[in-house]
Amino acid sequence: MSVTPERVIIQVSFEDMQDHAQRYLQRVEAGETVIVLKEGRPVAEIKPITPEARRPYGLCAGEFTTPDDFDAPLPETILQEFEGR
Repeated sequence: MSVTPERVIIQVSFEDMQDHAQRYLQRVEAGETVIVLKEGRPVAEIKPITPEARRPYGLCAGEFTTPDDFDAPLPETILQEFEGR
């Protein structure tokens, strides 16, 4: 475990995270960051979500539109390519 002035960081094995997920999530809720290791290699970081880090709903509103035919059936030629025919 390493400590920095702004946060506490702990490292746990994937197996330990599976066995004690609730325990580690409680620590995250308390402000700690958990680094999950798989075979000794870091694979994930779990850290608290701060109000500043949350994405507002509708973040990209108005930046793109969905075409009217978005859910229309695909052309037969494209279906054949997907199916390898």
